[in-house]
Amino acid sequence: MTDVRLRRGRASLGLSFFAQGVTFALLVTRIPAIQDRYGISDGLLPLFLAAVPVLAGVASVATEKLVRSVPPSRVLRWTQPLVLLALLGVGAGSGMWQVALALGAFGLAVGGLDASMNMLGVSLQRDYGRSIMLGFHAAYSLGGIVGASAAWAGAHWHLSLFTSYLPAVLLLLPAAFLGSRWYVDQQGAQPVAGEAPGAAGSGLVFRLLLPLCLVMACAYIGDSTVANWSAKYLQDVLGSSEQLATVPYNVYMVTTLLGRAVGDLGVRRFGAVAVVRAGTLVAAAGFAVVAAAPGAWSGMAGFTLLGLGLCVIVPQTFAAAGRLFPGASDAAIARLNIFNYVGFLVGSPLVGALGDAWSYRGAMLVPMALVLVTLVHARSFGAEGARYGGGHERPRVVDVGRGGNGV
Repeated sequence: MTDVRLRRGRASLGLSFFAQGVTFALLVTRIPAIQDRYGISDGLLPLFLAAVPVLAGVASVATEKLVRSVPPSRVLRWTQPLVLLALLGVGAGSGMWQVALALGAFGLAVGGLDASMNMLGVSLQRDYGRSIMLGFHAAYSLGGIVGASAAWAGAHWHLSLFTSYLPAVLLLLPAAFLGSRWYVDQQGAQPVAGEAPGAAGSGLVFRLLLPLCLVMACAYIGDSTVANWSAKYLQDVLGSSEQLATVPYNVYMVTTLLGRAVGDLGVRRFGAVAVVRAGTLVAAAGFAVVAAAPGAWSGMAGFTLLGLGLCVIVPQTFAAAGRLFPGASDAAIARLNIFNYVGFLVGSPLVGALGDAWSYRGAMLVPMALVLVTLVHARSFGAEGARYGGGHERPRVVDVGRGGNGV
């Protein structure tokens, strides 16, 4: 019965990650259409866009406090429908105040959703006794590809935002709500030796978490660089056509999906530290290739390497926080999740400012250097591979008994 409960919990949480990938992609890929619909000026648009991660960070902090009395499964059960309805609200309004309200609601709901979703992923991984966290983020990447494709179809057929968003909401809302029945919360994790009860709120624990926070921010600076600047870089710096310039981000999303789909096998075989180090070096090589690329096709090769490298860092950073604080993983993940939004906020303006003041080729070396910070803190991912609970991975025979390679 326990095995069935875990498998159902894993499948339902994977669906939640997928739904969030679809939702977020539908929002960010239609930003030009949102701007046109509501008459948002170029000067005002950055304020609207920045408000979403800022409010999400606030909500992540609030979630840390909320889960002390409410299980993360309940937070996720109600925030995911709110995110989907907020997306629909973005497409349904007619005035600027309405889109501001919808985006504000989206930001607040998504902060609680991201935090609770990763809390459940980390606790479920502990129950499984082996690495499954990358698989959840692979589902998110798959959702991102589906959402971006749906957004392309909506733009291609000149559908209104509301019409474009409605099918996704009608499909995902009942599916996610039904799946939430099988979420699995953390089952009585105990603090590690030397960790005082309630230590999650202490400065000592935050100092221990700080290296992972830095890694998270740097990884999202790299990710936002690809999301916001790959098309412009290929077209303006490497001289590609406008159509070809849309390819790198799609390739990046596909390679993140592929890397995450097999990444858990690498963690089980070689340990989290080795996988994160390898991913960091591949990502840094990707930025180097992009910066030195003589033409568009070599530039796309660099963005491909970036996807394969960066894809493992964020899921393993959440997993490392869970291993570091097994008795306070929810609080650690809520705090760590804030630096997701910090990196998102910093990345795009940083590269843009450096590109304008210096050169876009040179600007690509800055996220490369920041990603390499992960090598300095690689030991924070676990000195003895992927450890859970008792300090070691469960025997392989237990893995087979707990669902094998199922969803």
